[in-house]
Amino acid sequence: MTAPARVLVVDDSATMRGLISAVLNADPDVEVVGQAADAFEARQAIKQLDPDVVTLDIEMPNMNGLEFLDKIMRLRPMPVIMVSTLTHKGAEATIAALEIGAFDCVGKPHPGDPHPFGGLVDKVKAAARSQRKAMITNNRAAAPIAAAEYRAGRKTVAIGASTGGVEALITVLQRFPVNCPPTVITQHMPHTFTKSFAERLNRLCAPTVEEATEGARLEIGKIYLAPGGERHLQVANASAPCCRLVDREPVNGHRPSVDVLFDSVAELAGRNAIGVILTGMGRDGAAGLLKMRHAGARTFGQNEKTCVVYGMPRVAYELGAVETQLPLGSIGEEILKAAAARKEGSE
Repeated sequence: MTAPARVLVVDDSATMRGLISAVLNADPDVEVVGQAADAFEARQAIKQLDPDVVTLDIEMPNMNGLEFLDKIMRLRPMPVIMVSTLTHKGAEATIAALEIGAFDCVGKPHPGDPHPFGGLVDKVKAAARSQRKAMITNNRAAAPIAAAEYRAGRKTVAIGASTGGVEALITVLQRFPVNCPPTVITQHMPHTFTKSFAERLNRLCAPTVEEATEGARLEIGKIYLAPGGERHLQVANASAPCCRLVDREPVNGHRPSVDVLFDSVAELAGRNAIGVILTGMGRDGAAGLLKMRHAGARTFGQNEKTCVVYGMPRVAYELGAVETQLPLGSIGEEILKAAAARKEGSE
């Protein structure tokens, strides 16, 4: 039998430490080996206990979670899952933590929450199995292509990502020029976090990046990120393609779901689309990407070596949905090549 994932819980609240520990210890494949109230206690506990995974609060006395995470990633890289308040401030800090190298994040529960720390156990187990790609956190994306050197064709780009997707999306999208093809993205993320992530991408990337809204027209130079948690993102209206936000049950355990987005792109755009599946747990997006490929779309998947979690891309590749597997650093340029107008008057 595989040994349980050994976890250190770090939070300045004794109540929160107890709640997190109870959720984790309820699974036989997870064992909480220690707790710490601040970064200094956590540092000693890491040395003494050598945990597989750390859960880390952001707001703590003496040294906040971001500062401590930065030290962990520089001095002793290991999987860290951020446990954050579901506020705009908490979301911004969590996005920064994911850029530094945190494995994933979960939101702290609100009163009456029927599923507190939803997904935490699965994320801890995935983190314990992963080999953290420390080099990804330090990558510097290539400069974006100059607008004068690029002319988008009529293709729509659809991207799906989950665990590790913050870093991966930044790497891909920083290659896009200001006049990139219209791009729609579903990234698995708590509902209050996607707005902050879209704002962060908008500051880092040449095109305009925004959280998708109902009816927003798909335009050259714009990237639309699915709002987290409440509705699925689709594309609709063949004569004037736009975003549609739909109320449906979770698909593959996710809302928004990558499969829902890819299904709609396959139906609307067919061969005039490009599908991309990046790092993430599970299988969401694999079946939808296969539909896109069958409809004539170009399809790309992130390769195993550069994935934080080679789950979604692996399933998609094994299904035959991925036309070409690529290292993360090459994906942005390949998307642009596939989406470029070939000659005057074509696409």
